[in-house]
Amino acid sequence: MLTTQQKTFRRFWYPTVRLDALSDGPKPFRLMGENLVLFLDAEGQPVALEDRCRHRTAKLSKGWCEKGQIVCPYHGWTYDSAGALVRVPQTDGAVPRLNVEAYRCAARYGYAWVALEEPLAPIFDIPEDRDPGFRRIFQFYESWRTAPLRLMENSFDNAHFSFVHKRTFGNMAQPKPAKYEIEETDYGFKGFTVAEILNPPSAHQVTGCTEPLTTRTMHNHWYMPFGRRMDMEYPSGVRHIIINVATPIDDDRIQLIQLLFRNDTEADCPAQKLIEWDAAIVEEDREVLEATDCDAILDVQRKIEAHMPSDRPGLIMRRRLLDLLRQNGEEEITRDYSKAPARAGLATTKEVSSERLAEPGFEEVL
Repeated sequence: MLTTQQKTFRRFWYPTVRLDALSDGPKPFRLMGENLVLFLDAEGQPVALEDRCRHRTAKLSKGWCEKGQIVCPYHGWTYDSAGALVRVPQTDGAVPRLNVEAYRCAARYGYAWVALEEPLAPIFDIPEDRDPGFRRIFQFYESWRTAPLRLMENSFDNAHFSFVHKRTFGNMAQPKPAKYEIEETDYGFKGFTVAEILNPPSAHQVTGCTEPLTTRTMHNHWYMPFGRRMDMEYPSGVRHIIINVATPIDDDRIQLIQLLFRNDTEADCPAQKLIEWDAAIVEEDREVLEATDCDAILDVQRKIEAHMPSDRPGLIMRRRLLDLLRQNGEEEITRDYSKAPARAGLATTKEVSSERLAEPGFEEVL
């Protein structure tokens, strides 16, 4: 699937720029292949407009704000928060009835969220953001060369821990992944699993545990199309809740936006330590995901990729996203594979599981 070519994905909310980054002026952002400019209006609310002046196409994001309006840096043409042209300083007469495209924009969780077209779903709720028992930590804001679906699948893939994260918490002596219990919902799915992990001394403050091995009890959620909540609880009672969204920039590029919520205090575990700990894990994921093909195929019947039973969460994602596209009058758009060399031995997950169902750890997934 080539993400930005699927029009349906324009109908979802995505976080773009941190609100505090807009306090000193407009900022550019590219969403689903569209160049936007974000700024704050006179009431301090975020605004998202097309980043292109109607006069000579200069980027409005190179300009500045005056009284909640944005001024083009080239000739001073000024636009309001609805995208309407309100001032042409070179003329004394009536202003031409021109406008740039304005997009839905909302402030939530410290970010400006944008939907390019009428949203199919609201911004998902994070109850901990209004719970005084939790602290919010801004962790990561990074551009990655991968597809958003790759990041989402990876987030629910217990089978990669032992290998990708062998330098942090992965246990190579236990490569067989813990099983996910999945319950599909209207917004995507929720999953439950308990995973045993290594707990090196450097992680003791993070987990609140001192044993060399510990567990993560995880109640996770996938929000269509590219949002994830990973709610981890350690035996110590510490909850480590990661919220991330893979905001699509282009077909092969995302903006990783990650928040962390914790039910402890700065004295228990400093925010900087939590950022550094998760940064090492995230970098391990990035190194692998940037080596994958951005064209992640939704229709598994095409047999472009092979699958195994632990891929079940990702396979549900692919099925649900394919259904979503078709419900909105679209088919999956991919590269042309008709001239690709034949791939011997590829099988759908159904075929893999039927062949190897008797082996421990394998289950029916489709």
